[in-house]
Amino acid sequence: MGDESTSPIGAAVASARQTVDAVYRAESRRVFATLVRVLGDFDLAEEALHDAFAAAVEQWPREGVPANPRAWLVSAGRFRAIDAVRRRARHDASLARLAEEAGRNEQETIEPDEQGVEDDRLRLIFTCCHPALAADARIALTLREVCGLTTEEIARAYLTSPPTIAQRIVRAKAKIRDAKIPYQVPALPDLPDRLETVLHVVYLVFNEGYSASSGASLTRADLSAEAIRLGQLLLELLPEPEVMGLLALMLLQESRRLARATAEGELILLEDQDRSLWNRQQIDAGLALVERAWASGRVGPYTLQASIAAEHARAAQPGATDWSRIVSFYTLLLQTTPSPVIELNRAVAVAMRDGPAAGVALIDAILARGELSDYHLAHSARGALCRRMGNLAEARASWRRALELARQEPERRFLEARLTETA
Repeated sequence: MGDESTSPIGAAVASARQTVDAVYRAESRRVFATLVRVLGDFDLAEEALHDAFAAAVEQWPREGVPANPRAWLVSAGRFRAIDAVRRRARHDASLARLAEEAGRNEQETIEPDEQGVEDDRLRLIFTCCHPALAADARIALTLREVCGLTTEEIARAYLTSPPTIAQRIVRAKAKIRDAKIPYQVPALPDLPDRLETVLHVVYLVFNEGYSASSGASLTRADLSAEAIRLGQLLLELLPEPEVMGLLALMLLQESRRLARATAEGELILLEDQDRSLWNRQQIDAGLALVERAWASGRVGPYTLQASIAAEHARAAQPGATDWSRIVSFYTLLLQTTPSPVIELNRAVAVAMRDGPAAGVALIDAILARGELSDYHLAHSARGALCRRMGNLAEARASWRRALELARQEPERRFLEARLTETA
């Protein structure tokens, strides 16, 4: 008897399963967002999402992949959820209202307009960022439900424990349910107040994609692409200067993706990157947004960060970088958004302008305050500057500490290589 995997039927089954996997990676959070809109409940939508993909794994190999996989998944998940709630409602009176609401519009359109402001994921992010929720819960809930990060990934971003993050998410869902927070984009007068938290969430998502907090890969292109997509949707909805600034920042940073690692996944520092690999289309779009934001006369922290990225993007080679302008932008950024990480970045810029000793003195002052002592990039930067000064013993000590703290494999290999080179 022949191998089923080599038969036409076996090949079709394998192809369908690969399609299910690909659709899950690309579409699962979009399907989830639409299910939240249709069903009105986070946990029910999550259960429906899993049921829908389970049905796809079973049916698509046998019946073929549907013409519109996302619509099929939403429909399958919705009807399974409605049936489940109706069954439970017979034994639990508290579910009767949910069953009625979930089934009220069973024939409604299930294909959202992705280009419009009514995009389901945009609705979902504003719901997750509702001001009735605690600030830390808004961000944790959005990262989990809109973007699909695990509680472990979110915990690393917060420098806290996964159980703490899980508790925040559970409390936020309960608050949305109990306070009957609507699943909708706010009215225009309410948008500015809601925007700051939304921008911060998008910023955190991009950062996780641009430089993954741990794991085998330097970046997670799916997350940074999703953050840029959300930023573009926000710009269409509310063309405020800081929306422009954040989108510009993300585009300018993302433009360097192809140059940031070797084909084998090894880290390449900014000064060593092949700038011909930088994406000029993204750079041009980012520079245009920076100019628009500055022209508004209202410059915030995202526009300042984008302005720093713009200086790197304008430099044809590392030696052409205007470090004085970058230091001035960091100085303004520290005034608007005091942060030891921003202070660290400014210290590195000062080192590029005034010499490594000036930078080391500033970093040592930060570390002496007890700040960033567990932040691997602070020790890595100090090691690089000590090496430039010729102080290899201090460089190695800093790199060893950075290696103890680093969780991302490419960064760990980079630090190990530095230690080997200076042995």
